[in-house]
Amino acid sequence: MSEIKPLKNVEVYSDGACSGNPGPGGWAAILCFGPHEKVLSGNMPHTTNNRMEVFAVISALGALKERCHVRVHSDSTYVVNAFQQGWLANWQRRGWKTSDGKPVENQDLWRLMAIVVKKHEVEFIKVPGHADCEENNRCDALARAEIDKFRKINPDAAPQT
Repeated sequence: MSEIKPLKNVEVYSDGACSGNPGPGGWAAILCFGPHEKVLSGNMPHTTNNRMEVFAVISALGALKERCHVRVHSDSTYVVNAFQQGWLANWQRRGWKTSDGKPVENQDLWRLMAIVVKKHEVEFIKVPGHADCEENNRCDALARAEIDKFRKINPDAAPQT
């Protein structure tokens, strides 16, 4: 008989940023497990803030190597409400249409999110942006730094705003 191991508790902090919206964007996530921390970040050339917010969470959940209980801390109403208010489940039920029958924006990412979130027990927690949450502020700085990094490598790609 195999022993059932309890799930590890992981805290995830995530943020996305964009300059121009659309424009160059950056995302970041910090995964915390006990005394361990893993920082993930990246950038994309032509994107939106919402896409970066969603991508940060997908990246964090996808980085976990086993099923975990995850608390995702995000300042993105878009991300948090997709779960707390059941938007994602409703979009799926309606064939990826919004309540007014329009195609769901960022559907490609939401489809990925629907897959990765099933691999874990996930709780979404709304945190105020640019406020008291140190890890969220770190993610914001990392995401913005990714935009700067993209601009340094691609100075002609997009104007600064």
